[in-house]
Formats: sequence, structure tokens, C-alpha cells
Amino acid sequence: MATVSDILLDALGRVRETVHGLLDDTPEEVLAQPPAPGANTVAWLLWHLTRTLDSHVADAFDRDVVWTSGGWYDRFALPFPASAHGYGQSYDDVLAVRATAADLRGYFDATYELVADALGSVTADDLDRVVDEGWDPPVTLGVRLVSALNDATQHVGQASYAVGILTRG
Repeated sequence: MATVSDILLDALGRVRETVHGLLDDTPEEVLAQPPAPGANTVAWLLWHLTRTLDSHVADAFDRDVVWTSGGWYDRFALPFPASAHGYGQSYDDVLAVRATAADLRGYFDATYELVADALGSVTADDLDRVVDEGWDPPVTLGVRLVSALNDATQHVGQASYAVGILTRG
């Protein structure tokens, strides 16, 4: 019988497969190109989904975010504070995310390791643990994990769609 951890890791692994496939198959010059005026770029979508996974899971498990602890903030050299993760950003901010496929993959893979390690020990009993008192009702670990994985799934799907638009011939 599959455990809660098995199911969460399977969902995370599917996101990883899609991220890797996108980065393997997308020409580098397409990553920072919006598919339409005002739309998010592939680079921004992949950075944002990774920042969200990184920050949400690190916070829920009281771990350091990979973005800063792993040196990715310095490596990407984005014109935002280290705490930025994409929510509420302007179109100019979206266009400022210019990253190589290697950097996007490296940051995603480092975050994947953090998240997979954390998810590897999650049990059904853990899902009701409150991880954020700042909401009414307070957010449980189960809600936070579903939210983070849902965000990642949506954004990797958007990135796939954008690549399809940008590379159609």
C-alpha cells in the first residue's frame, strides 16, 4: 500500500520530469522570451515554481531555503531582494529573470533534494500539524504541501504551453 510520503514524492517526481524535459528541449534563447506581450516567460515560471517549493517546504519543515543557503540567489543575481518569490511581481520583474537552463535546472534540482528529503518522512499523522498561524483557519502541513505541489504543477504546465507557442514552426 502506498504511503502519504510515496504519493507526495510521486507528484514531486512528475514535476521534476517535466522541468527536466522542458530544459532539455527548449532553446536557450526562448527561456526569457514571453509567448505574448505581458505573459510570463519560461524562465520566470520555472524560477517562481522552484522558489515557491523551496520557501514553502523549508518553512514547513524548519529548514534553510536553498535559494540563499545554496548560493542560488547570488548566482542568479536578480534585481530583487532574497525574499522575493514571484508573487505580486510586475511584468518588468518577470522580464528581469534571465537565467540559463543550467542554472534553472541546478536550482530546481537542489530544491528537489530539499523537498524530497522532507517528504520522505511525512506520515498521515503529520498532515494535520499547523505550519502557519497567519491564516484563518491556520494552515496545516497537508494543505501547505498540496498548495505547493499544485502551484508547481500549474506553473510547469504553463511553461510547457509557453514553450509550445514559442517553438511552433
